[in-house]
Amino acid sequence: MFKAIILLARRTDMSAAEFRSWWLEEHAPLAAQLPGVRRIVFNVVADADDVDGVSELWFDSREDFDAAYATELGRHVAADSMAHVRSRTRMFVVEHPVVG
Repeated sequence: MFKAIILLARRTDMSAAEFRSWWLEEHAPLAAQLPGVRRIVFNVVADADDVDGVSELWFDSREDFDAAYATELGRHVAADSMAHVRSRTRMFVVEHPVVG
């Protein structure tokens, strides 16, 4: 399974509450419709200076991830994200579970 972790820092003109509201109530339902997505977890970061949210997205493969974001919906999800953040860092990781 392929996993992407995305670190988001809200725009400077948004409060933390505004970011959380947009991210969880507006953006999450869009992301949930990405074709081929297997699991999504949005983590709200408390008391951080440079990161407000960490998303985790699972797909069967990197190719499925790329294909999802190449769709019209995927481009819309990415554009919506970029319109609300001052920075976005994507990391593609290999999980090594230790417990569970």
